[in-house]
Parts: sequence; C-alpha cells; structure tokens
Amino acid sequence: MSRSIKRVSDNETAVYTLMPMVMADQHRSVSELLSNSKFDVNYAFGRVKRSLLHIAANCGSVECLVLLLKKGANPNYQDISGCTPLHLAARNGQKKCMSKLLEYSADVNICNNEGLTAIHWLAVNGRTELLHDLVQHVSDVDVEDAMGQTALHVACQNGHKTTVQCLLDSGADINRPNVSGATPLYFACSHGQRDTAQILLLRGAKYLSDKNGVTPLDLCVQGGYGETCEVLIQYHPRLFQTIIQMTQNEDLRENMLRQVLEHLSQQSESQYLKILTSLAEVATTNGHKLLSLSSNYDAQMKSLLRIVRIFCHVFRIGPSSPSNGIDLGYNGNKTPRSQVFKPLELLWHSLDEWLVLIATELMKNKKDSTDITSILLKQKGQDQDGTSIPPFEPPGPGSYENLSTGTGESKPDALGGKQEASADCQDVISMTANRLSAVIQAFYMCCSCQMPPGMTSPRFIEFVCKHDEVLKCFVNRNPKIIFDHFHFLLECPELMSRFMHIIKAQPFKDRCEWFYEHLHSGQPDSDMVHRPVNENDILLVHRDSIFRSSCEVVSKANCAKLKQGIAVRFHGEEGMGQGVVREWFDILSNEIVNPDYALFTQSADGTTFQPNSNSYVNPDHLNYFRFAGQILGLALNHRQLVNIYFTRSFYKHILGIPVNYQDVASIDPEYAKNLQWILDNDISDLGLELTFSVETDVFGAMEEVPLKPGGGSILVTQNNKAEYVQLVTELRMTRAIQPQINAFLQGFHMFIPPSLIQLFDEYELELLLSGMPEIDVSDWIRNTEYTSGYEREDPVIQWFWEVVEGITPEERVLLLQFVTGRYELLVPGSHMVDLLISWVEVDCKTLQLLLCHILQISYQLQAHASTCSSYLNTQVKKYSRTDFLWRYIVAAMVTQWLKELWKFHLITDAQFRVAEII
Repeated sequence: MSRSIKRVSDNETAVYTLMPMVMADQHRSVSELLSNSKFDVNYAFGRVKRSLLHIAANCGSVECLVLLLKKGANPNYQDISGCTPLHLAARNGQKKCMSKLLEYSADVNICNNEGLTAIHWLAVNGRTELLHDLVQHVSDVDVEDAMGQTALHVACQNGHKTTVQCLLDSGADINRPNVSGATPLYFACSHGQRDTAQILLLRGAKYLSDKNGVTPLDLCVQGGYGETCEVLIQYHPRLFQTIIQMTQNEDLRENMLRQVLEHLSQQSESQYLKILTSLAEVATTNGHKLLSLSSNYDAQMKSLLRIVRIFCHVFRIGPSSPSNGIDLGYNGNKTPRSQVFKPLELLWHSLDEWLVLIATELMKNKKDSTDITSILLKQKGQDQDGTSIPPFEPPGPGSYENLSTGTGESKPDALGGKQEASADCQDVISMTANRLSAVIQAFYMCCSCQMPPGMTSPRFIEFVCKHDEVLKCFVNRNPKIIFDHFHFLLECPELMSRFMHIIKAQPFKDRCEWFYEHLHSGQPDSDMVHRPVNENDILLVHRDSIFRSSCEVVSKANCAKLKQGIAVRFHGEEGMGQGVVREWFDILSNEIVNPDYALFTQSADGTTFQPNSNSYVNPDHLNYFRFAGQILGLALNHRQLVNIYFTRSFYKHILGIPVNYQDVASIDPEYAKNLQWILDNDISDLGLELTFSVETDVFGAMEEVPLKPGGGSILVTQNNKAEYVQLVTELRMTRAIQPQINAFLQGFHMFIPPSLIQLFDEYELELLLSGMPEIDVSDWIRNTEYTSGYEREDPVIQWFWEVVEGITPEERVLLLQFVTGRYELLVPGSHMVDLLISWVEVDCKTLQLLLCHILQISYQLQAHASTCSSYLNTQVKKYSRTDFLWRYIVAAMVTQWLKELWKFHLITDAQFRVAEII
C-alpha cells in the first residue's frame, strides 16, 4: 500500500484514494499512507474545492481530523462557498471535531460567502451545548450575515429556546434589526414560535415593525399563529383591538384570522365574549358606512360580510358552550352569550328604518299600475305622465333620537342634503338596493348562527314578511341581488316561495353557477374527481356484476367523502382516474334501466323511462331505487352526464312539482286522450256514470281503488270533472309508484338538497343530468311533415329553417323541446310547422303588444313599460323576415312558460293577465 501511494505522481489521484478512508475515520491507514509522502494535506479538490480536513470535520472523523492537523492542515481554509472546517463541524454538531479545531487555532469569527459564522450554524440547528463552548471564543456574538441577521435572529426563527437564552446570556442584542429592520421578535413571530417570542418579551424585547411597516402581529395573523398572538397580547394588551380591526383588511386571509380568533376565544369565557362584542361593534360601524351612499360599496360590502362571517364562526365554536352550544338570543334568552349581539341592534334598526322609508315612498308614488316596477321609474323627477314626482324626503330628526352617532352609522337622510339633487334624477332603488341587500345578508347570518342547523330564525322570517314588498322591488329591479346576497332563500322554503318566479326567470347559466356554488360550499378546493389519499376510499367494483357490487360499495361509503371526490377501480384492473369514473357512470346509467332489474319501464314513445309500478317483483327493488337516486345525485354533484332520459313526470317528482293529466301520455297516450276529452266536453248528459274510483292493478290483481275517501259513491259531474282528472293523474303517475319515488329521492337527496334542485324546471333538470344534445338540423328538415297545405318550398317554411339554422345550439334545443316536448330528434313527423304557420298569421299589431308585455314580465329585457312598446314600434320594421319570425317564436315559448308558472301558483293572477292577451 505504501509503495502504491508513493508511486502516485499527483495529489488529485492520491486524494481520492485517501477520502473514503477519512470518511470512515480509518486513521491508521491514512497515517501509513501519509508517512514519508509528499501529498499536500491542504490540497483542495472537487467542485467545491474542499480539503481532507473539511471532509473529516463534516463527517465527524475526529481521529483523522487530528492526524491531518498534526500534518499541517490549515483549520481556517475556506472552500468555494467560504466555509471552513469549523463551519461544517458546527453545522453538523460535531462537538469533538469543534474542540480539536479550536485547539488548533480555528478562527470562530470567519464568515462564509453569505456572512454566516460558526455560531450562526449552531443557532440554526439549536446546538446549545456546543454554543456554550464556542461563544467563549467569539469576539462579537452579534456578528451579522449578508442580510444583517445575527445568530439570535435565526435561533428565534427556528424556535430554539435554550439557544436563544444562551445568546441573550452572552450579550446578544435583543432588539438588533437586520437590513430590512426586522428584529429577533419579528423573526420569532414570522414562524409562530410562541416560546421564543415569550422569552424575548419577558426580557424586554421591543415591539417594532420592519422598514415596510409590517409588525410582529401582522406576521402572526398572516400565518394563523394564535398561540403567538396570545403571547403578544399578554405583553401588549392594546394589540387585542388591533387584531379586531384586522378583520376589515381584505389583504389578510380570512381563514387565518378565523384561526387566530378561534384560539383566542378558547382561552376563557370572558375573552370569548370580549372578542364577539368587539367584532359586533366593528361590524356595526362597517354596516353604517355601507349604508352611506358616499362610501365605496364594493369595499364596504366585502368588509361587512367578512367581519360577520368571522363573528358567526367564533360564536359557534366558543369554549365549552352549555347544552347544545347555541344561545337562542333572538328567542328571548337573555344569556351573556346572546348579549354579544346587542351592538348589532343599532345596525338592524337602521336597516329597518331604511326599508320602512322606502316602503313609505313607494306607497306615496304608487299609481294604478299592477306592475310594482313601474313605480320605480324616475326620469329626471318626472313620471310617465309627465307629472312631477316629489323628491325623496328623509325622515325627521326625531326618528334617530335613539341612535348613537358615535358608531359611524349612516342615517337615511343620506338621500337628502348633498344627495338631493342626485336623488331627483336617480332611481331610489338603484341607489340603495345593493347596499341594503348586503346588510340583509349580514342580518340573516347573525340570526342563523344562533339557531340549530336546519332551522330558520323566526325573527328573520318575520323581517322578510314585513318588508316583502320592498325586497321584491329590489329583485325585480336587479335580479342578481338574489345570487349575490339572498342566499337565505336556499335554506328556507317558506321564503324561497316568495321569490321563486323571479329566480326561475334568471338565465339558466346563472342559476347553474348559483347551484354549484352552494352545493360545494364548505368543501375543500380540489378536483371534483380525484384519487383519495386513503386507499380505503376507492370504490372497488366487479365489472361482471357492476350494478350489484356498486350498490354495495356506495351504500357503505362515506357520503361526505363521495361529495368531495370519487375514485373507482375495477376488480383485477390497474386503471383508475377520471376516465374510469366516466366509464363507471356510463355503464351504471345503462344498468339502472336494464329490464332484468325491473326498476324502470319504457314510456310510450320508447325513448324515456318511468319507474315501474310492478318493480316489487324484484325483492331488492327499493334498495336499488335508492341506489339509482344516489348515482344520479353523485353524477349531478360531480358534473358527470348520464346517458339516460326519464319521462317529464319523473323529473317533476324529483323537483317536487305536481304532475298534470298531460303527463299521462308518456305511459298511456290513449288514456291521456280520454282525459282530455272529458275536460273538453260537457259530460252532464252523456251517462258515463264515472265515480271517484278506478280499477287498477294492485300486486298483480285488479282492484277498485278510491281516488278520495268515499270515492266509489261520488259521481263525476261537469262541476267536479277537473278534480277527477287530476286525482286520476296522481293515481297513475304518483300514487302507483310512490314507494319507488320515495326510495329514489332518499338516495338523490343524500347528495343534492331539495332546496337547490328546485331552482330548475323539469326540462332544465334533464339538461343538467344528461347534457345539451347536438341537433342535426338537416335530419330535422328531412323528418318534418307539413300540413294545412304548406310545402317545403313555401317562403314562410324557408324562413323558419333559416331561423333554426341561425340560432344558437341552446336556442335550438329549447325550440325543439317547446314544440315536441323533447330535447332530441326521436321520431319524424312532429307537425310543428303547421303550428308555427298558425302563429305567423297573427296580425302585426297584436304581435307587438304581445312581445312588449311578455318580455317585460319575463325579466329578459332591462326596459320598462314606458319604453318597451316604443322600442318595438320603431325597431320591429327594421328586422328581416327571419328575425321577425324568431321573435314571434320566442314570444310563444315565453307565453307557455308563463302559463306553467300561473298553473303552479308561481305568479299571481294579475301577472298572468299578460298571458290572457295571447
């Protein structure tokens, strides 16, 4: 071995022979090789240009390190990054190596290229026992790196308590700033190091911001470090109010603020009440600023709702709340917890005054119009008749004697004084609706957080009923207020019914966005279809028995996890991901209507499906119906389309909409015609002798079933025939399959709340579940039959097809559905052109009037009664013939929509008068 090293002619080859021995601390072998050798022990090699002494210090090879030092190795040699062997030994906690290096005069004050010394490395890693030895050799314990950071900075940042204490005991400057002005306390708070922050504060550390004005508290809140915030408040109580005021800062993440306040509120009941009371006061101030027309609406609205959300969150998670943890303060309980809402009463009082004021003004200006939106028109201080409209007068000063002016509240006299000139030419509703609606949303949130889940506050219901007319004015003028602020409608069916006709008049796309926004609220942001972290959450199904195995695994799965995401794997197959999930839904949608399971039966047209009234032949039919509901609910939840279409009546059952006799045609067209004949003809003298009972199949046997109590003895007459038709319809379409419907809805509602799905009608539900089909216009043309003497070459027929080819795919689908009741071209010969030609023959004057009123009621045009007719009178002449025809088709479609709304009491008789014009 000795001879081989002597023959090595260069240091490069020799060093790679020695390096593994040094790393293994084989000092005897190294000693033998170095004896009588010309090898340079300070030879620097490799990319970072380190010597063997660096290697020994880094690996803790103390015997080799001593050997190299004795051979003349330089303990202060710096590699390419400026690190000495002492730096490496300190960084890795090699105590013995450090001692030997110090013994051989290693310089503890040498900095590397970043300005780090050995004590910086010890502070980074919390090597307190080594720091005690090293600090005795340090000339300046506050030596700075390139960023001006001392060992105390990095020790505080990394939370090394004993290291911080050692440095402070050694004279470290507790308030020394780095180049950006950040002190050790700042560094401790930046990483939420509660213990090191407490040590610093206990020893008199100053609360200082950096050069950009960022404070230690800012850092704590940004990181959600509640425990560190608690320490800061203990030593600087004034910071409590600073945290409360931070709730108004939109640059701070709301979830971090919640996290901090949640921790602080858990410390004691008094702290909890103090936080809530302070938040309520800030919310009240912000609310009154929002009500001031001179304030920035967007900023103040976001600030108020943000504060209220935080307030409600903290209220719900208070420390060891009694009984069910909810104090029903608005129901009469005068508990300490309910008293935290008291500051908000000022804001609610102002809100109430605003709404009463507007209602009073509306009543003063209300004329003979049945459409409430017409009274909102103020065109430079004159109404439609040219008479002067009185200016909007605020209530007298006496109305506000009970309001404190110290909270910054805005009184309704904001419409007077400086705003008076502006109010003369502006609509009062447009000036105030959004602001008041945001405060209403805050009011609802505060009422709701005091109620058990699933219950709506009686106080809030009373509030909406009291101000019903004004709230409807708001949404009539700007329907998007519903989506922006009236979220309470989705949680209270009683209130939803008041606005349903307006909601359903909104664009389908907007309602879809609202639907999914609330459906997925509270869920973590993630891909809707993803691989769960937990392998146990994967749905493992057998391809050869996919329906039964899927039913079994879905019934056992956690619904909350299925809402967040789905992962499916077929037994014995590797594939998993979105493609597999898509395939799973496709197969299941076909299996659901598989005749072998007897769950659904084909409708009369052979293209849609209806629950099978005889499904009881399958003993598990109700479990399977429940599973079918789960699959469709999951598909809708995750925006996965299913390739299955149901009858219109079944979609109505899902939506909770009553069926009508026309729905019977899907299962028995002849029976539906008979019902239609009964309605269309006088049956008084026909001798039908029908009673309110029918013969129907009950578990395989024909039985007489009464349509209502004592129905067998009640004759059907001209006066009660409509009731008879409706009851027969309900028997055939609902009662006969009620258990199947109930089981299906039980599964469906596990993933889709009833309050959300009612945003749509039966046609839109079909679109949501099965998607927008592509319609082949050429196929439509080929399969259309013409009656009443019309031919394909007639001009009006040509116009019609030009319209169909020119409209959007969505409009094309709606037109097809309107004429045929379907979204697909299923069978030829729809006879729709005959119907359309009849429409075209209506005189132009009637058409203009019809369009004017329908477009006004349907909220599709932002035009008022005073301008709509004028617009049509002057502009309709400019339309081409195809444009004119398309507008007429739209009018007829909207007319049918109005009739449906009136039929189910979603619009009033007064509103339906427009439909009577048709």
